[in-house]
Amino acid sequence: MKHNKVGSVMKTDVVRAQYGTPFKEVARLLAGHRISGLPVVDEDDKVIGVISETDLMVRQAQIPDPCEPKRRSRLAELTRGAKKQAAKGKARTAGQLMTEPPVTVHADNTIVEAARVMARRRVERLPVLDEEDRLVGIVTRRDLLQVFLRPDSEIRTEVIDEVLVRTLWLPPRTIDVSVTEGVVTLAGHMERKSETEIAVTMTRQIDGVVAVVDKLDHRLDDSHLKPDDQTLHGVADDWLRKL
Repeated sequence: MKHNKVGSVMKTDVVRAQYGTPFKEVARLLAGHRISGLPVVDEDDKVIGVISETDLMVRQAQIPDPCEPKRRSRLAELTRGAKKQAAKGKARTAGQLMTEPPVTVHADNTIVEAARVMARRRVERLPVLDEEDRLVGIVTRRDLLQVFLRPDSEIRTEVIDEVLVRTLWLPPRTIDVSVTEGVVTLAGHMERKSETEIAVTMTRQIDGVVAVVDKLDHRLDDSHLKPDDQTLHGVADDWLRKL
């Protein structure tokens, strides 16, 4: 079973800045291309940081209001995060404005892996790197959501081919597979309970699957057997050890 890779949904025409790119040029790049962020690269196309609209807003917010009374500076009491924000408020270049270290993914990472990184790090876009860690693309939340646009027929075909036939060695029509709006229903009779668990688990991992409805039954309940028991054998034993 193959998951779609980040490289299959990323955009390769990446708007980028370099360390010395002036602040206003960064603003022009974001506005002109209608994007909310961009990577900052060095001379070797290695990503050294990222800039978002929020970073620019920090810079704008730090400009003193002439109508407000002056407050005594207390930089010594600032937290580390606050000091970084204060420094961005004086930024004149992309390098001074950027957030580092950058959060990135590689082109051969799966879409699921990229989505987990986005959720865990709370970012909206990820620079995509090649095997030499050079910038080759960028992927956004919207790009990753494309996986859920897979046609039901395509999902059904993958369940039958990858799960039932290639992994469990079952004839294609042994199990009834239906897919509606990404929800897969598996119905039918299998030899062992462990095989039903494999079928359901693998189906859940297929790109584009929203949920799995398990209507499978079995003849033999082998859940009490140990993975190394000699009575446990079959083409799916490797999968059983992973469950």
